[in-house]
Amino acid sequence: MITLNVYNRQGESVGTVEVDPAEFGGEVNRQLLHDVVLMHLANQRAGTHSTLRRGEVAGSTKKLFRQKGTGNARAGTRRTNKRRGGGTAKGPKPRDYEYHLPRKAVRAATRMAILSKFQDNEALVVEDLTLPEVKTKQMAAVLKALKLKGVSCLVGTAAHDPNIYRAARNIDGVEVAPASQFNAYTVLKQKRLVLTRAALDELRKGPPTKAAEKQ
Repeated sequence: MITLNVYNRQGESVGTVEVDPAEFGGEVNRQLLHDVVLMHLANQRAGTHSTLRRGEVAGSTKKLFRQKGTGNARAGTRRTNKRRGGGTAKGPKPRDYEYHLPRKAVRAATRMAILSKFQDNEALVVEDLTLPEVKTKQMAAVLKALKLKGVSCLVGTAAHDPNIYRAARNIDGVEVAPASQFNAYTVLKQKRLVLTRAALDELRKGPPTKAAEKQ
């Protein structure tokens, strides 16, 4: 069993909660995490890169000078990639990088990513994150009390909480997401994982939704 400390908004310990690793896959498969993170990164690529090849650049297709007798190295057209202003040899063209691994693998990787945060002591549980005012300074004060000032972290809530989202969106390195939208990439990208007790209960119920897997 993994024991996690539970804190209040003032950063005071108010108890502990035990997590069974079996609820999150039991063990961490580093290769699977690597593959799923690469999938998420590939799916975020725009793929709009484009270069002009020798058939697309402006210029004559006439041979610059005869093959022999000039004393110069043989030369073809001005469009060749060997000359300034010529086309690019085998340059990139727009393409779609998106691909998807099996759904079960993606779901398993998400739970393994969460488990890795528990095992590495990079996760903590907050009893409640209800703020007295929807202001950035209120959320910043909570993170400072939890000794997370200046540390990138993912704040997990049980459901979409617009107040917490609005209070944290201007804090550099802080991301807020409901537990149902967690994926392996968003969990591993941030240094620390901050969960409300309700969010932890949601994660224990089962894998994330299909929407999170497509991100």
